[in-house]
Amino acid sequence: MKTQIIDGWPKGNRIKILITDTDAAQVNAIRRTILADVPKMAISKVRFELGQTQDQKGEYFESVNALPDEVIAHRLAMIPIPTYLDEFVFPEDDPANEGLPEDQWGSPASQIIYHCSIRGPSSENKEETKTVIAGDLNVLGETKLQISESHQDIPLTILLHGQYLEFYAYATLGRGRDHAKWAPASAISYHRREVAVLNNKKKAKILFDLDLGVSQADFGKDGRIDNIDMVEKMRKAMAQVSQGTGRDADFNNAISMEKVDREFVFSFDTDGSLSPEVVFNQACEVLSTRFVLLNEELDAVLA
Repeated sequence: MKTQIIDGWPKGNRIKILITDTDAAQVNAIRRTILADVPKMAISKVRFELGQTQDQKGEYFESVNALPDEVIAHRLAMIPIPTYLDEFVFPEDDPANEGLPEDQWGSPASQIIYHCSIRGPSSENKEETKTVIAGDLNVLGETKLQISESHQDIPLTILLHGQYLEFYAYATLGRGRDHAKWAPASAISYHRREVAVLNNKKKAKILFDLDLGVSQADFGKDGRIDNIDMVEKMRKAMAQVSQGTGRDADFNNAISMEKVDREFVFSFDTDGSLSPEVVFNQACEVLSTRFVLLNEELDAVLA
């Protein structure tokens, strides 16, 4: 199996990778491994502070709000947490947790703590509500672990006059097979690589005249388009001359899409906790380790 990031990618948290010398089973194994086995940080426990508090003017605020604590905890769990896999261990592997009951686990080696304390509008404020967002969480640790700027506007709940919200949120490493909050990527898909072949220039003009951003000039001297992004653009454009459009008979397969043997286009989006490259490399590493262990077990059985 060989892999290559397609030119122009990744774009933000989205990536496309060309995988060659392989089959669908191997590519699907990578897909499943990304979903289930690549670890990431996620908030797994929240401690809410209850009661009343006062501001500097003596006005009281109470720890009640529109959403139940369980709903807020669920929303916190889905916030992408910056993940540095080489700096943290799983809670069960943390030496500091050895011999302790699970509800007492927690050390800087296996846990990130976030604190949030925010009040709704005061009685003197003209605004009726205050929206609590992910950016209101403050990390108790290195600033690089702060919620990234691109995710800080994720809404959590709304506070009204006289309400406040305070909690401590604890993020730990986990895997998607245990809970979706630990899945680092979504929209994971793959398909056989294709090339576009120009079979009839005259009839293909029907498509080119629709001004969809594709033209005869996109085809090389050999009448083919190999560029993966351009092939995808051509495929979308050809929907306008497909069966049911009234143009299919005149178009008459003037351009065809041919599949390339043992080559796949693999794509996915990360939630921002990890970069797309790290997610893919981690999946390959997990699979490699798994097969090494399997070979060792088979050798031991067959010896």
